[in-house]
Amino acid sequence: MNAVSSTPEVVIPAAPSAWARFFDGDVWHSFRSSPMAMLSAGAALLCIFCALFAPLIAPHNPFDLATLELSDSMLPPAWMQGGHAKYLLGTDEQGRDVLSAVMFGARISILIGGASVIVSTLIGVGLGLLAGYAGGAVDSFIMRVCDVMLSFPSILIALLIAGVGRALFPQAHDSLAFGVLILAIALPGWVQYARTVRGSTMVERNKEYVQAARVVGVPRTRIMLRHVLPNVLGPVLVLATIQVATAILTEATLSFLGVGVSPTSPSLGTFINEGNKQLFSGAWWLVIFPGAMLLLIALSVNLFGDWLRDALNPRLR
Repeated sequence: MNAVSSTPEVVIPAAPSAWARFFDGDVWHSFRSSPMAMLSAGAALLCIFCALFAPLIAPHNPFDLATLELSDSMLPPAWMQGGHAKYLLGTDEQGRDVLSAVMFGARISILIGGASVIVSTLIGVGLGLLAGYAGGAVDSFIMRVCDVMLSFPSILIALLIAGVGRALFPQAHDSLAFGVLILAIALPGWVQYARTVRGSTMVERNKEYVQAARVVGVPRTRIMLRHVLPNVLGPVLVLATIQVATAILTEATLSFLGVGVSPTSPSLGTFINEGNKQLFSGAWWLVIFPGAMLLLIALSVNLFGDWLRDALNPRLR
């Protein structure tokens, strides 16, 4: 009889999933060990949740004219004399619930701020990647455009674009007005992304993996998008996180100055502007509560961005 030899099967363990690698990585460990990061992330998520689901969780709909009662106008917060439990944070001169108005206003502010950061990121990353990889005359031209953009205050550029847009389209629909405002905030903001990506790309293009891709004949566009771009997105992610708060504050500033969103779809800046007119009459809640919401969003996003910058910096690990 022939002896039959059996060899044990070698079981290759499955590769961990992307989520498993993330939860075992340094970034998640740094997040769990940082109370400030968890607190800022929780506050930012709470603000975003209240803004996105405002139609579902807000006590009232401040834009439904059929539900507004002028007899309830200018009521103080519920804990003050003359307040009503129906309106926790009081009402404005039109009888709108301030708490509901803050939720709906934050929804518009976050939408415009986030969209403007996305537009700035796309423009800045694309031009920075092209300038850093191509070099030469292309790099010089893009950097000179950046220098020109940096020579003007960003708020003045945003005011100019928003003012021209409102002059060209005086009867524009809210969606078109939102587009003009997003463009006004995005155009001054792409320069920082372009400069950041350009510097990182100039470092990456001289590394061995890029030179090897050139030798085997990989097209330049594929090298930039497939090989270089993923390795320069770390600083861009940190910058975009911090710029969200700046974009929201810029939108509030433009709305406060009267060139932002229309009064029919007010943002936090519009509410602060309207409340500022009633401030000397003692209606402090019309300014304090929208301003506190704006401050909470900006502060929480900035603190989270500061943590993310340190967590993604290998020199600080």
